[in-house]
Amino acid sequence: MVTILDKINDPQARVRHPEKAHRPDTEVMRKPEWIRVKAPTSKGYAETRSIVKDNKLVTVCEEAGCPNIGECWDKKHATFMIMGEICTRACAFCNVATGKPNALDMAEPESVAKAVKQMGLQHVVITSVDRDDLDDGGAEHFEKVIFAIRAASPETTIEILTPDFLKKPGALERVVAAKPDVFNHNLETVPGNYLTVRPGARYFHSIRLLQRVKELDPTMFTKSGIMVGLGEERNEVLQLMDDLRVADVDFLTIGQYLQPTRKHHKVMSFVTPDEFKSYETVAYAKGFLMVSASPLTRSSHHAGDDFARLRAARERKLQVTE
Repeated sequence: MVTILDKINDPQARVRHPEKAHRPDTEVMRKPEWIRVKAPTSKGYAETRSIVKDNKLVTVCEEAGCPNIGECWDKKHATFMIMGEICTRACAFCNVATGKPNALDMAEPESVAKAVKQMGLQHVVITSVDRDDLDDGGAEHFEKVIFAIRAASPETTIEILTPDFLKKPGALERVVAAKPDVFNHNLETVPGNYLTVRPGARYFHSIRLLQRVKELDPTMFTKSGIMVGLGEERNEVLQLMDDLRVADVDFLTIGQYLQPTRKHHKVMSFVTPDEFKSYETVAYAKGFLMVSASPLTRSSHHAGDDFARLRAARERKLQVTE
């Protein structure tokens, strides 16, 4: 369980989620055996943590309380979260702090690129908080980070996990023009849950954003992910798969929602490994090139290996159609 108090650019403790402070505590369900992970203690984990801290970087691995941090950091895999650690939105599932963000760090692109090179990453994932306060939603900053990584580590493939750039004209186009290898934007949950789980977003805007990426660059891989255990019905998940396929999305991830604190949306159910396997089977049948569905699946978990498999899957498909 993660505390809702945190220190963010302030020597005094501040409320991490002020918008949730008034909510009554919700019941926290006991995790089943298949969802438990060991605390990180390895040498590789410590080395990755040192590189992140030395470069004064933020990772979603830490901010979102990812259960896979020990495994990923041991292998020197990390998902960098740019544009600060304070989000302008307040999703009911997310443990990233909510509030008024600080000014952008103009040195951040070079710092991220330096860390990528130090870690020797073959594939890097870059995500961000929502920055609705910026005229372009942070599109230019994404662009600068991509360019800096390309300059420092030209062989590294780049995956971005972006916000929706809602009501920010030209933002998406600018990011796509920077040529990341994978464009990821998560739907997070089925449309019927948006008002309670993702109130600041719009489901069909997110679908359209993913579709627009393909229109701008048909060669770019697109990816999206959802959590289950938020009260969704199976048929709603299957309809969401169809919506993503209409948008020509290549890669789908499905993972179990885990409640960060008692103030967050409660876990309505723990989906079994067999149910995840069923979702994976159906998703492949619907035409996704790549599917990752398991209790501990997260958007950037095994991202490098998955990218290699994604690329191979496209090549096989092209050979069949030729």
